[in-house]
Amino acid sequence: MATPRDDAIADDPLDAARTSLARCDWQAAYDASSRPFATDTVGVDSLESDRLDVLAEAAWWLGRLDECITARESAYARYEELGELRRAGQCAVWLYEHHGFKARPAIAGAWLRRARRALGEHQESLEYGSLVLREVEAAHGRGDLIGGLERARQVVELGRRLRSADIEAEALQALGRVLIDAGEPAEGLATLDEAMLFAVEGRLRPYSTGKVYCSLISACESLGDLRRAAEWGEATDRWARQHPMAVFPGLCRVHLASSLRSRGEWDEAEKQARRACSELATLNVMNAAAGHAEIGEIRRRIGDLAGAEAAFAEAEDMSGQPQPGMALVRLAQGKVDAALAIITRALDDVTWDRLGRARLLPAQVQITIASGALPVASAALAELRSIAEDFSSPSLMAAALTAQGRLELASDDGSACATLRSASERWQELGVPHEAATARMLQGSACRKAGDLDGASASFEAARARFEQLGAELDLRHLRDITGRAPGLPGGLTEREAEVLRLVAEGLTNKQMALRLHLSEKTVSRHLSNIFTKIDVASRSAATAYAFEHRLVT
Repeated sequence: MATPRDDAIADDPLDAARTSLARCDWQAAYDASSRPFATDTVGVDSLESDRLDVLAEAAWWLGRLDECITARESAYARYEELGELRRAGQCAVWLYEHHGFKARPAIAGAWLRRARRALGEHQESLEYGSLVLREVEAAHGRGDLIGGLERARQVVELGRRLRSADIEAEALQALGRVLIDAGEPAEGLATLDEAMLFAVEGRLRPYSTGKVYCSLISACESLGDLRRAAEWGEATDRWARQHPMAVFPGLCRVHLASSLRSRGEWDEAEKQARRACSELATLNVMNAAAGHAEIGEIRRRIGDLAGAEAAFAEAEDMSGQPQPGMALVRLAQGKVDAALAIITRALDDVTWDRLGRARLLPAQVQITIASGALPVASAALAELRSIAEDFSSPSLMAAALTAQGRLELASDDGSACATLRSASERWQELGVPHEAATARMLQGSACRKAGDLDGASASFEAARARFEQLGAELDLRHLRDITGRAPGLPGGLTEREAEVLRLVAEGLTNKQMALRLHLSEKTVSRHLSNIFTKIDVASRSAATAYAFEHRLVT
């Protein structure tokens, strides 16, 4: 039986749309706001402005960004014509953000200036707070940290005066990010935690919730606080599942993919990254590019250099920025000069952002060592170590130790073995298995150079076991090269792949093999896929025949 409220909603499509927005029922809101009001409706101009604004909001959450922009621009024009400058100014703020998502910085900047003109005389309003927050982000982006800090603090106080949890939380996250880049990571993270309280308490609108979640994870990644990123990443994933048609899940998924990749969960990481690329393709160009870069990193590690190259090329095409991962692909291909050119260009594009540079410096050390430019590698290491110390970042400190060990190894410095042992232990403590195994492999080379053959053998074997568990084919190839081991196996099979093939020939299932080898079933499946490709068979029976034919079993 319909209540009077139900009847009102049924009779008023705009009321129905707003109610649906409040319930996060984006499709219902979109449907209810799609039909224009009749020209003879009382107050039609004002109603049409509101309808277009609601339609834009629903379209944004549904991922229909072009429709959103068209509706929002029309709403802005109508509000301005009616003299409703606060509403027009808020539309202009959103249009700044929408065009920013589409990687149109000039158009976005023009809308932000329009917003400033519309809202300049309404400084005690939520709309003004929304404007200044975007100005803080713009100042932060160009390296004006002092201006960003001052204005972010002003918006925090404005949000508190107006008793707006959304404005206060968004201002706290903006303040936290600027504090981190200003060299105050502890205070920055504490400020972000304060913003997160609003989100976990359920006091924020979906937009503010997503903004705070994604910002915190991004900050954790920049600082290398991988455990914190993983913890909050799980929270954002739960939130994303509750908002399946929103734009933020795509953004959160990019961060989740990065966290999963660090933890060695490459299959799931690639799945999340590919889904994010699909969700963000027409919504947020820069973050879609980041998703492709994540795919490239995973493809590179598993030895699919062609796939990695394609993913990094897509990321560069979308973002216009050089990809450090592509530099490491070129290094793996033996194209040292090309690798050096890419990493140099990437560093030239990052000036004031020290954390951004820190993410590039380990690759610069590795590439410049390969090119023989040890003084350049030494300077890059010094910069990396300085940033790691200034920001008290555990993962950057571990990266600096690995880079130091590489340089000591290349310089015949006897300290390399101890340095790389320390690096491997740090990575292990952080739960980053691939980096730990890489340091252990380098440690093996350092021990061998120092004459500690038993230590070298143990390090190489530990690295081999972990690389095989991860499916890190590129590193396994490199390990075979530096150990000089010629296993004499057919078809280019690794020792682990030969072991798996023998168990296939024994008739074991994937689950049984996983138990026997202490691997996951996913890892066993990946090994089988690699084996079938290498020996050019399509079934277990054909693989068994191959094993007997090549005397892998008797």
